[in-house]
Amino acid sequence: MLPSRSRVAPLALLMCSSVIAIGCGGTTSEPPAASTAPAASSAPAARNSHQDWPTGDYRVVEGWPKPLPDTDHSHAGWTWGSFGGVYAENPDRIWVAMRGELPLPEGAAPWTPYVALQPPRGNSTGNGDGISATCQPEPKRGWERRFQHSILVFNGAGDLIDQWPHLDKLFSQLPCGRGPHQIKISPYDKEKHVWIIDDQLHVIYRFTYDGKLVHTLGELGKRGRGPNTFDRPTDIAWLPDGTYFISDGYGGTRVAKFGPDDKFIMDWGQPPADPKNPGPNEWNTVHSIAISADRKLFVVDRGHARMQVFDENGKFLDMWPLRSPDWPASQNTLMVNHFIDDKGFIWVGDAPTARILKFDQQGNFLYSWGAPGPQPGRLACSHGMTTDQLGNLYLADCFNGRVQKFEPIANANPDRIAGQIMRTWDTWKK
Repeated sequence: MLPSRSRVAPLALLMCSSVIAIGCGGTTSEPPAASTAPAASSAPAARNSHQDWPTGDYRVVEGWPKPLPDTDHSHAGWTWGSFGGVYAENPDRIWVAMRGELPLPEGAAPWTPYVALQPPRGNSTGNGDGISATCQPEPKRGWERRFQHSILVFNGAGDLIDQWPHLDKLFSQLPCGRGPHQIKISPYDKEKHVWIIDDQLHVIYRFTYDGKLVHTLGELGKRGRGPNTFDRPTDIAWLPDGTYFISDGYGGTRVAKFGPDDKFIMDWGQPPADPKNPGPNEWNTVHSIAISADRKLFVVDRGHARMQVFDENGKFLDMWPLRSPDWPASQNTLMVNHFIDDKGFIWVGDAPTARILKFDQQGNFLYSWGAPGPQPGRLACSHGMTTDQLGNLYLADCFNGRVQKFEPIANANPDRIAGQIMRTWDTWKK
């Protein structure tokens, strides 16, 4: 029998079909009090209060990244769109995946993120006007995004240093293409190929470091479960020999394993036989995947608000709820992304609570920070999460319409700062 922490809440308590269709979380709610872990010695006792310190032991770097220059075309009346992913290669090369730019209403200040618009204009959706995230018709909102600047690279100061405009058309194909879901580089690939997942069009792309497409996994616009068909894939993780795993996905209910030669090896997973009591290896939105140093796969089962753990051959090992034990049972959660740092801790972003949570690999909740709102540093949907070699944390927010950089504060408690993501090819020097 599984330990008591593995008994997850009933699905009915957690799910909202419209939330799943959008591709992140539901409406944010005021988060419960943060963990009671000891505060840093230099901070007051109330340091961990989300009302006073919504960014934990970080400070947000306001104005990062800087507004895009008008080198190719004017950006007057346009702003950041929905951000799918962010990946810190190093502190001076941060890759960002955005789902197109969004129009600003008349009178709005340039580059105002959608979360800060008054009156509000809703989430910074990357969907086309009148088309849902699953390509179904829906009421028109009256404005349309434009596919510009899907893949961007910024330096530490927030300056745009590179972009791949040739991919904008790639992501906007078919009536409901909405852009990149994640962007990553394998920690073991010295050539640093760039992998981009397009959930909406069911494909995974691999590019050379300078942007040449060298491999496509999946069939454009075709949903399915097979060696080369996917159902809205979401994330990717690697073993040292180049073997990789795809979480599949919003529509799919599996993890798929591929060899270094891109050949399909196996998959596992299925929908729950009893949706009110989902068991091991049963999924509702397989959304994020990471691999520990000892080769265990930690996979976010988002719709069931839990983590499932497997060995590299798909053997089920464990599962546990992704929530603070201090939260009320009625508190909805919808985890959207996670990573494992070099200390072995798991950091998870939750949409409804607008918090970042820390767990150990046995599922014990250790700490959290964050709060909702339009102010810089506040969160809604931490859809992409990464760290650099200086301890900076970057969060791509799919609802608020901004990607944010967080720096550790002076005398920060190291237990409250996320460690580095793995990069065996790392040659960056301070």
